[in-house]
Amino acid sequence: MDLIVQPDDGLEPLLEAIKSAKKSLDIAIFRFDLKNVEKAAEDAVGRGVDVRALIAHTHKGSDKRLRQLELRMLEKGVTVSRTGSDLVRYHGKYMIVDREELHVFGFNYTRDDMKSRSFGVVTRNRAVVQEALRLFEADSNRQEFEPSAEGLVVSPEDSREQLATFIKRAKKSLAIYDPKLSDTQMLRLLNQRAKAGVDVRVIGKVGKRAGAIQVQKLPGMRLHVRAIIRDGDTVFVGSQSLRALELDARREVGLIIKDAAIVKRMQEIFDGDWSKTDIGKKEQKEFVKDQKLAAADDVVAVASSRN
Repeated sequence: MDLIVQPDDGLEPLLEAIKSAKKSLDIAIFRFDLKNVEKAAEDAVGRGVDVRALIAHTHKGSDKRLRQLELRMLEKGVTVSRTGSDLVRYHGKYMIVDREELHVFGFNYTRDDMKSRSFGVVTRNRAVVQEALRLFEADSNRQEFEPSAEGLVVSPEDSREQLATFIKRAKKSLAIYDPKLSDTQMLRLLNQRAKAGVDVRVIGKVGKRAGAIQVQKLPGMRLHVRAIIRDGDTVFVGSQSLRALELDARREVGLIIKDAAIVKRMQEIFDGDWSKTDIGKKEQKEFVKDQKLAAADDVVAVASSRN
């Protein structure tokens, strides 16, 4: 498994993935304005790769851009499908390379998202990759999708159940990135965990029922990811916020994974971001103060022992 960190990693992981494709490349698109990525997809077609693009039927803003993207890709030999209109949005962001490698992103293929705090996860788990392929095929053909493999989190089919269970299992900590956390059930579960002694911290925005949850805005950087780090051993990365619309009425895609290196890196990044928040700065000052007091106590203890 691999972790992509934005804005640190930028375009390179996307370009490398597309350039590595030998047989097929399937891309689900919600927003897209990266010319280098578009050119890489065109080059893939040129070397004989079967490139398919599943483009959202709408997004907030100009749908004209989506239709222009469709036409450009069709002209370049990409097989293009448009999502149905049965769901409010098709907001998932993922890419499948050679039917062997799944990339799930919290970010879109846009310049703004490349400059935002976000994550992407790459897995080669066969069952999960095949599940993502089934989802891509179902949405391309506007057919119903029935989840059958653990690990891939799909809204609206099973994300509420999977993420509720994910939260309930927290024993020590939940570190959450979420721009719009507002779902009543999820807030209740988070508060229950907090009252049970779990350290629940959120970078982003939370609705009126924040309760015992610590919430801070991300300073100095745009936030565009939905991610949860649980107990330092499991993470969720995806496109669904913990709010009703994204759990129950939109197509969203995420991954739940256990990978020690990825979990450790994400926790380090969260802790670094948290340290820049108002609460984080206050905690750091209190820590330094406590360290100084402890050092002073040690000096006194040494002096007393000598006397």
